[in-house]
Amino acid sequence: MTPSAIARWVLPTPGGPSRTTFSARSTKLPNPALDDVRARIVGIVNAQRLPSVFGLTYWAEAGGLMSYSANLYAVQRRAAMFVDRILKGAKPGDLPVEQPTKFDLVINLKTAKALGLTIPHSLLVRADQVIQ
Repeated sequence: MTPSAIARWVLPTPGGPSRTTFSARSTKLPNPALDDVRARIVGIVNAQRLPSVFGLTYWAEAGGLMSYSANLYAVQRRAAMFVDRILKGAKPGDLPVEQPTKFDLVINLKTAKALGLTIPHSLLVRADQVIQ
């Protein structure tokens, strides 16, 4: 994937809207390809001074402004409980469908400072992780 291909996703088109929405989940890329270019995507977004909120924690850790996502540890733990119940004889169709109940908010203050943004204290105290 080239930087110009990434820029087509992220950068506004001439005469188009002044703000751009970018969703890594809406792309049709497989995860390994996205993992390889994560730093470049975050770099382009930050170079354009676009505040970014991602759906997975590692994007904020890579330099994105924030992430808000289901706690993957808790999701995997619940999945293991379902596997245990199935191995003990429960029918998969009889098991309830569950939604995540624990979510993580990660704020990258280094990126906020670089973008000239001030994160309200009320949001910082609610964050599960604040990257300095």
